[in-house]
Amino acid sequence: MYKDRIFIGQPIFSQLLIYIDKRAIDKIARNYKTDYYTKKFTTHNHLITMLYSIFHKCNSIREVTTGLQACHHKINHLGLNYCVRKSTLSDANRRRDSKVFEAIYFHLYKKYKNILSDSRPIKSDLANLYIADSSTISLFKEILKNAGRTPADGKRKGGLKVHALIKADEDVPCLVRLTAASKHDVNFIKGMKLPKESFIAFDKGYRDFNQYGLWSEENINWVTRMTKGTKYTLEDDLPLTDKQRAQGVVSDQLVTLGHTTHKQVRRIKARLIRYYDGEKQKAFAFITNNVTMCPQTIALIYKQRWQIELLFKRIKQSYPLQYFLGDNENALKVQVWSVLIADLLVKIIQAKVKKRWSYANLVSMLRIHLMSYIHLTKFLNNPDKLLINNTKPKSSEPNLFSSA
Repeated sequence: MYKDRIFIGQPIFSQLLIYIDKRAIDKIARNYKTDYYTKKFTTHNHLITMLYSIFHKCNSIREVTTGLQACHHKINHLGLNYCVRKSTLSDANRRRDSKVFEAIYFHLYKKYKNILSDSRPIKSDLANLYIADSSTISLFKEILKNAGRTPADGKRKGGLKVHALIKADEDVPCLVRLTAASKHDVNFIKGMKLPKESFIAFDKGYRDFNQYGLWSEENINWVTRMTKGTKYTLEDDLPLTDKQRAQGVVSDQLVTLGHTTHKQVRRIKARLIRYYDGEKQKAFAFITNNVTMCPQTIALIYKQRWQIELLFKRIKQSYPLQYFLGDNENALKVQVWSVLIADLLVKIIQAKVKKRWSYANLVSMLRIHLMSYIHLTKFLNNPDKLLINNTKPKSSEPNLFSSA
């Protein structure tokens, strides 16, 4: 008898929501008082609705509501009691504080960060590496102030900047701040607390000598690039081997950063490494407070910074961040936090299955089959084998139309 072995009584979306504890969400909602005077559309319902819109890449509130209405017979599996109306969802995006979604994200991150840690071998120098960067999301109108000059026609578009800090072996943000695009990057690292003896890599937009000095006092290693026009005093030239020169190291020097006549800028001891990449035919100048590692390792640590650029790329390409379900600041932040929660859920699934799936293929599969009754992990572990095993056998009944 034919039996579908990958059939399950819950849709894929419901299997994703297993990783979200409803009791924990209700507790967070009580702490932030976001369910006061709410009859039906609770914070938990709001989160599920936003995740549905994110995974389906809905570009309008109408797409969200009609999509849920079309599968109304399945919403009980998702923990929803009713199909939300357009006005209700719009009001919730405007009124419900986005900080509750921020709290939900970090609750899930703390709960599953051990699962997210990369099990592949990683160099000891990069095992405790943090990477900081930001990415700007362009908006259709000036809800948040954008950076740059005002156009000649006087019409400006807004911008939302996502400041993020990731741990290299986790590949998801462990610290996030959402600001207007006009907000300078350097404000993100001010007062940032990191574990002792850890590394942090960032680009030259985060130029703050005072913060560099504080990190040095706290025994935190930092690596960045020298900005044009930075004043420094040469203290000593460190010797280079022939092998280091052959690998592209031009010079290795001990310097003091900061101008001697500038009283407000802290002068700090640092190491300046000049490196030439023969493949890209480009020269780099790295500065760091670590004086023990070889120059090639310092260059490798900074090169690892590209990982956060790939994170921003995958989020922007995989989820709806071109169109927003609201024209106010709170709605924008609710959607961005929902995207980060969706990204975290996908990374959890990617870490749990044995078969290596590319992130883009996994997200596409989830979007197409989000409401299908397929056992998610069994299918992802070996989809080809399951399809072969589920080939319907030939019927034993005689065929009346067969030729004699």
